[in-house]
Amino acid sequence: MSKPLPNASDFLPGPVLLLGAPGVGKGTQAKRLMQEFSIPQISTGDLLREHRRNHTPLGMLADELMSKGQLVPDDLVNQMVAERFKDPDTEHGYILDGFPRTLNQAEWLDGQLVAYMLPVVAVSIVVGEQELLERITGRLSCPKCQTIYNIYSKPPKNDRLCDLDGTPLEQRADDTEAVFHERMKTFEVKTAAVIEYYRSHGGRFAEVDGDRPEEEVTNGIRAALLTLRHHPEGETEGTKA
Repeated sequence: MSKPLPNASDFLPGPVLLLGAPGVGKGTQAKRLMQEFSIPQISTGDLLREHRRNHTPLGMLADELMSKGQLVPDDLVNQMVAERFKDPDTEHGYILDGFPRTLNQAEWLDGQLVAYMLPVVAVSIVVGEQELLERITGRLSCPKCQTIYNIYSKPPKNDRLCDLDGTPLEQRADDTEAVFHERMKTFEVKTAAVIEYYRSHGGRFAEVDGDRPEEEVTNGIRAALLTLRHHPEGETEGTKA
């Protein structure tokens, strides 16, 4: 049996990057870590929407680029992230969501955190591709109570009706096999360099088996964070939990 792990009062996770292909459960695990350690999740998608909604100078610049069909450049995203880091709720750490996506962003992030108490550590949640395909293409949700089902692993009792209120279940339009394979290609192209970046910086990368119950995956992530934070950078190339 594994050694009991410290709680939030004993251990500060610092900046954490959760990596993983579509459907591995990053969002679920981020929420569990946020609750346990009382740290925020920093999503670049949320930041972009917030800046655009509030018509900040960065948001207006992003609007201008997007209206022309252009992608928001790394430098603009970096500025939004840098502003978010100034908020007091980031003092003891945070969960990064969707950032860094590129090698340039990862290098920029390390430069930003030179004076911070801890460097970013990356935890990759690993699930087999066939399991991921079934998680996504089999996913159904109740539009009324938001309960999530899966035709492979957690099917409703009555065909495609919610067990709780009988509402017809819905499937997202993009939860198809074709879209899944495209998202996997994008993930592999964009994330491969980021994974190798953290793997090559000893003691800053770990892999966790995501094909387990949620609580066990959380325990694996927590154990990985504890191991990484207790090993000086450069001591090991990574760990598995």
